[in-house]
Formats: sequence, C-alpha cells, structure tokens
Amino acid sequence: MKRLLIVISVLFLSLTAANAQRIGYIDTDSILAQIPEYVQAQQQLNDLADKYKSAVENDLGRVDRMYKSYQANKQNYSVSERSSMEEEIISSEQAVKEKQKLYFGEDGVMAQKTAELVGPIKKRVQNAIDSMAESGNYMLIIDLAANNGIVYSDSRYNLNGEILKLLK
Repeated sequence: MKRLLIVISVLFLSLTAANAQRIGYIDTDSILAQIPEYVQAQQQLNDLADKYKSAVENDLGRVDRMYKSYQANKQNYSVSERSSMEEEIISSEQAVKEKQKLYFGEDGVMAQKTAELVGPIKKRVQNAIDSMAESGNYMLIIDLAANNGIVYSDSRYNLNGEILKLLK
C-alpha cells in the first residue's frame, strides 16, 4: 500500500512538472547583431542618416551665415530692407526645420526606411520567439533589451479580469 502511494505521488509530480509553465529571457540586441541582414540594414540606415544630417547642417550653416551677415550690416539697411531680410532668414530657418522633420520626423524618410529595411527582420525574430514560446511551453519571455521587456505572454495567465473583479 505504501509502495502504491509512493508510485502514485511520483507519477503525479512528474505529470505536474511536465505541464509546468516556463519563463525565459532573451536579448534581442544580441540576436539582431548576429543576423547579417540586420547589420547590413543598420549600416545603410547609418549612411543615410549621415547624408541627411549633413544636408541639414549645411542648410543651418547657410541660415547662420545669413543671420550673421544681417547682424553685421543691419544699420546700413532701410526699415523695409531689414524687414525683408528678417523674413527671409525666418523663412529659411523654417524651411530647414521642415527638411529636418521630413528626414528625421516620426513619419519621416528615416522612419519609413527603417520600417522597410528592419521591419521584416524584426518580424522574423518575433515569429521565432512566438514559435519557441509555444513549442517550449513558455508562459512568459522577457527581453533584456526592450523598453517594455515583455515580448510574449500567454493570455491564459492574464489576471486583469480577476483584478477588476476584486476592485468592484
């Protein structure tokens, strides 16, 4: 009888251990750094960013030179000439800011190029994470490189509903 109880206990523990959920972690920066396509895409993005940054800096330098020239010769201009030059400097500065926004803004050229080059690679990595999480019976995977940290979570273990019930 005692032997049967021990066998049943061992069997029960092995079954519960087999069904146990696992938690793991990854570092996507390290993973991405080992993907040649990603490294190449990052280099293309860096080159493009340098090109756009140089163009913006050149334009800012031109506006700065216009302003300094205006300041140096301000007393030689009539009121209407001053006003005209001030408007030209302001509009040139605004044009540079628009160019900068076009290149580096939230929906700018760099953001679009990043989505185009890096997006598919990151999606491939995410699909691999999802596949590994499901096949390895992971409940949670934490990314050491991510700001929010969680890259996969099993919705069966979401406790929001229970917490909301407790709060009512």
